[in-house]
Amino acid sequence: MTVTTFSAPETLLLAAPRGYCAGVDRAVQTVEQALELYGAPVYVRKEIVHNKHVVATLRGQGAIFVDELDDSIPEGAVTVFSAHGVSPAVHADAERRQLQTIDATCPLVTKVHREALKFAADGYTIVLIGHAGHEEVEGTMGEAPEHIVLVETEQDVDSLEIDDPDKIAYVSQTTLSVDETRSIIGRLRERFPNITGPRTDDICYATTNRQAAVKQMAAQCDLVLVIGSKNSSNSNRLVDVARAAGARSHLIDNESEIREEWLEGARVVGISSGASAPEELVQGLVSFFRARGTQDVSEFEVLREDVRFMLPKAIRQAASAREDSAPQA
Repeated sequence: MTVTTFSAPETLLLAAPRGYCAGVDRAVQTVEQALELYGAPVYVRKEIVHNKHVVATLRGQGAIFVDELDDSIPEGAVTVFSAHGVSPAVHADAERRQLQTIDATCPLVTKVHREALKFAADGYTIVLIGHAGHEEVEGTMGEAPEHIVLVETEQDVDSLEIDDPDKIAYVSQTTLSVDETRSIIGRLRERFPNITGPRTDDICYATTNRQAAVKQMAAQCDLVLVIGSKNSSNSNRLVDVARAAGARSHLIDNESEIREEWLEGARVVGISSGASAPEELVQGLVSFFRARGTQDVSEFEVLREDVRFMLPKAIRQAASAREDSAPQA
């Protein structure tokens, strides 16, 4: 009889902070509240956040996810815009079709949109640092398409041709690698010494904090597992950060995707999760390792977060109106 033995790490380190950021929490609650206030179905343009588990859960509660505001959405239907933001053209299309929209755009993404609009109004050429095709990038570029050029790498910066090098500004996607973005901004400053940028960093606090935690934790790990979906930019960047710090690292949606060969020789395994991954997925992974015999599980806390965002005004007003109309006891 063949006996199969499974590898189990001696120690699990759980990066803190990890998981949901304030913008994701707000967006998910927005869909849940919309379903409660208006009933199913509630339509959502694109994935509300980039996580398969979250999307599947909300779909089970009555949310219908669509790629665009097409004829599959009935006129006047309740429609939520995702956390990644949308362009003015999408807002105009929704208004034309008389959709009842609720904008769940993360306030930190809205900040970048406003910066782009201000720079464009002042006549600047705007360099957007980001990933082509990402929904956040598409929304930001849609604010002033004739003024914005996209760069993804330092090499892209080298090939930029700007009409007026003294009238150039930069903004960035909120979920990028902190170190890589810093290098790209440095290259922009070398090429365009008079370039201006936002007063505060565009990369969101949660992206920065999760990368900092993984960077420190990875130095003590043989392997770092990051929970997040393949289309999650900030989750992919956590894998990059862990590898740059010297640890082997892989992105997984849940424990079912772990491959046995990853665990060979992995005495200390670190776990983190992207800003759109719920904590229950982390605990599922912890349970997976505990079942194999791992006993030493500890938090690797770098800092604590206390950021909260109010729900969109449309949700708050609808909830208040329902309370006001409720019969008094």
